[in-house]
Amino acid sequence: MEIEKKFLLKQLPTNLEKYESHRIEQAYLCTEPVLRIRKFDAQYFITYKGKGLMVREEHELPLTEEAYLHLKKKADGNVIEKTRYLIPDEHGHTIELDVFDGDYSGLLMAEVEFSSTEAADGYKMPDWFSKEVTADARFQNSRLSEMSDSEREKFLKEIQ
Repeated sequence: MEIEKKFLLKQLPTNLEKYESHRIEQAYLCTEPVLRIRKFDAQYFITYKGKGLMVREEHELPLTEEAYLHLKKKADGNVIEKTRYLIPDEHGHTIELDVFDGDYSGLLMAEVEFSSTEAADGYKMPDWFSKEVTADARFQNSRLSEMSDSEREKFLKEIQ
């Protein structure tokens, strides 16, 4: 089970380069239910995600590079590209800060995972976050993958 909240940012934190980071490329074979393939640095995964926004079922399995490349040809929509920074906060959580590039260049989004819905509900976001977007399905990566060029352009203008 995955319990996470999503946030937009006012600004990037200072000294971003000091944090652990990973290159991510992901594509979607299906968005209902979500079936995602992901390249995470030099590792490859296939992930099933159930319905929901803050709380949902998630199962991840490893893939070979060959299987990933084969499935990527069958993916629908936009391939999502981003750098993920892992930033510890003062509450003992890890902020997963995604700096998107490619089709979504300019989008900055943070995700924080929790052990319970109570912990998620009690979370106080840092000053450099601007607003929570957990309940807005447009910010799910699977939804981003489905946007047309004109929808994406409108979306990016709206959030900046």
